[in-house]
Amino acid sequence: MRQIILDTETTGLDPAQGHRVVELACVEMVNRSLTGRHLHLYLNPDRDSDPEALAVHGLTTDFLTSHPRFHEVADQLVEYVRGAEVIIHNAAFDVKFLNAELERAGLPRFGTLCEKITDSLLYARELHPGKRNSLDALCERYGISNAHRTLHGALLDSELLAEVWLSMTRGQDSLLMDIDDKSFSAAGIAGNTSFDASSLKVLLAGPEEAERHREYLEALDKTSGGPCVWRQYETTGTSGKE
Repeated sequence: MRQIILDTETTGLDPAQGHRVVELACVEMVNRSLTGRHLHLYLNPDRDSDPEALAVHGLTTDFLTSHPRFHEVADQLVEYVRGAEVIIHNAAFDVKFLNAELERAGLPRFGTLCEKITDSLLYARELHPGKRNSLDALCERYGISNAHRTLHGALLDSELLAEVWLSMTRGQDSLLMDIDDKSFSAAGIAGNTSFDASSLKVLLAGPEEAERHREYLEALDKTSGGPCVWRQYETTGTSGKE
């Protein structure tokens, strides 16, 4: 499975008002592993950035005039995303700009170039309803350091989003976490998997904990109108299950 984490920086908020992409970055993951094969482009927009946008990304007109225009490097993007799932935070914003740039270059819309577009912001909102789900907030929530993010940069933001995405989608596929899939075999877990339970430290309940447990069981007995299942277990020494 090939996934591309993509981010852009722009001269403003709306391509319909003539705003352009000034930076484009893509980070590649294959089978949930970063490959180190990035695509990173600075682009000459042939215009100034709005002051608000410039304060976000810090890419000045003087700096950008020495870089290629979008149509001159568009083929690099087309080839890079071909057949991949592209993950973008607030995808509607970036795709709107990419479609405008591709149209100027006489190329198809972005959604037709890749296999699928996934909006990580919408995914985060479903996962964390009612919470802040900006990239900074997600980095904080998942313990990903973004201390070096003083300005927004497409490559840095793509790399951070890749780490966030892996954290958000790291389902528990087995009882053993963070183990290389190669350590598993069809018959079970390969290698030395013997487990000695006698090595575990046994902590017995103290008098105060035992008393709280007794009071809790009495409350359960009253609620159930008779001895609760735990009382039966204490009496028989079995759980009643085969």
